[in-house]
Amino acid sequence: MPNTKTTSGTLFKPELVTEMFSKVKGHSSLAKLSAADPMPFAGTDTFVFTMDVEAAIVGEGAQKPAGEAETTSVTIKPIKFIYQHRVSDEFMHLSEEKQIPYLKAFAGGFSKKIARGMDIAAFHGFNPATATASTIVGTNCFTGKVTAANHIITYDATKPDDNIDDAVAAIQTSDGIVTGVAMCPAMGAAIGKMKMSHSNQAMYPEFRFGGNPATFGALASDINGTVSFGANTLLRAVVGDFANAFKWGYAGNIPLEIIQYGDPDGQGDLKRTNEIVLRSEAYIGWGILDPGSFALIRAAAASGDGE
Repeated sequence: MPNTKTTSGTLFKPELVTEMFSKVKGHSSLAKLSAADPMPFAGTDTFVFTMDVEAAIVGEGAQKPAGEAETTSVTIKPIKFIYQHRVSDEFMHLSEEKQIPYLKAFAGGFSKKIARGMDIAAFHGFNPATATASTIVGTNCFTGKVTAANHIITYDATKPDDNIDDAVAAIQTSDGIVTGVAMCPAMGAAIGKMKMSHSNQAMYPEFRFGGNPATFGALASDINGTVSFGANTLLRAVVGDFANAFKWGYAGNIPLEIIQYGDPDGQGDLKRTNEIVLRSEAYIGWGILDPGSFALIRAAAASGDGE
């Protein structure tokens, strides 16, 4: 008979769920640079029309020409992210009013973990907990979808702004648009170190001393360690149309479990340590609608940029 028992379960209140995902925007580059849409647990299909010819001008009484188009669909299906944390079993003896600060603190920590988790999975295809490839995510990630040679820019720590220019040019050459850039801290620091040759002043002072400006030139911008997450990751930045060619969302119900017995997290018997486990899970899905609308800036294998 299993020795782990969930004695109570509930759902976070809708206003707390909204608060959680508001906080996600502060910690997830993808959430900051793109919009979220609520989605059902079963997922959604997003249809993409690729129209290869231009619109035609037709005179009165003239025949209307056919327009070529290719229709594809991208299925966005939520993936379950889980996080659990131990607290003192005094929690069980508190009134509901006094339990709220515990739950808000847990919700705040949970929002940070799922924010990082979505970035790590969607950028690299990793399971955040192990920093290794996830079979559940598969190739539904930027490193798995953006593979065209001319959309892979080799990182140069002395010319990071030129790298972004090259990435933008590659996308625009394919008739794409660019709305944002997500970059790793080392790349942000490299931009901050750039100096004007005639005055030795910083070219981009807003990036100095750990600055994380909301824009870089005409692009929405974010600096986040999730971009370069993992010991062997060569990714330094993702540039592209985050506003239109990337979609993400979450299913609204977020369950909370309070586990009082057993060893649900491998840290020893709960009763022995006078603790309980708060466990919650979120269902988050994303889709890269058009890989051609993105470019990756990657370091060479022997890069010495500090990552």
